[in-house]
Amino acid sequence: MSATLIATTEGEFLLVEAALPGRSPEPIGVLLHERDGGRLELRLRRDWDQWMDEDDQEVFTHLESDFAARISSLGPEEFLRQGEDSFSHAIWFSERRAVMVDRFERTLDRLYRQHVNAKVQKFHTHLPVSSCRVAAGGFGEQMAVEAEGWRETPAGMRLTEDMFVAQVVGRSMEPEIADGSWCVFRAGVTGSRTGRRVLVEDVSQSEEGGERYTVKRYTSKKGKPSEYGEWRHDEIVLEPLNPEFSPITLTEDSPCRVIAEFYLRTRLTYS
Repeated sequence: MSATLIATTEGEFLLVEAALPGRSPEPIGVLLHERDGGRLELRLRRDWDQWMDEDDQEVFTHLESDFAARISSLGPEEFLRQGEDSFSHAIWFSERRAVMVDRFERTLDRLYRQHVNAKVQKFHTHLPVSSCRVAAGGFGEQMAVEAEGWRETPAGMRLTEDMFVAQVVGRSMEPEIADGSWCVFRAGVTGSRTGRRVLVEDVSQSEEGGERYTVKRYTSKKGKPSEYGEWRHDEIVLEPLNPEFSPITLTEDSPCRVIAEFYLRTRLTYS
């Protein structure tokens, strides 16, 4: 098997630190700067109500959007220069540290997890992670499903208790879902499933001590209604988005069930 080469570029990162009265300085975020492309992005913690007074929360809650506006207006280099010279009595930047960047979001999230100790707020800022790796090329190998911790989601997501995170493995849903992507799913698919990206379980494997999963676009052909007026599916097709892959055709007797709907491909990373 040949190794996959991942292109890297030179970058640098800075920690955004805060010192509140009576507390030691603590990292609250990370700035990642890609030197060649001039890209600069920020990720800040969001658990302000867990470790500061209400009077301070308003300032810190708007800090990320304020930084983003300054980066846009000043440009990355000038923003960093001004921030390193003087920002405020409570917030400052650390020295710049070199880092190799493969995928920008992946590197930013890895640095955030390494340096920022955000508190878990279940279904507010964090979602549970499923240990099943969703197979995007067909039904994958048997893997037991269990929660393996909680991961912080991107800012701006409205979380509900029927959401979870799982990894999609395979290329059949590219370009929408890249191989290895961490995705948010919502359990309990209601209404018409036609055209929706769904997570399907092969329940025939449950007796063997494991389950198998795939994520595909759902289409169906309805047959004649039963004597009770209920519509029946003559055929269900799980379609890949990548034309290199073949669809999976299910019949009414196929031992499969839809367990969740694809919500979004998040920039969450776990390496």
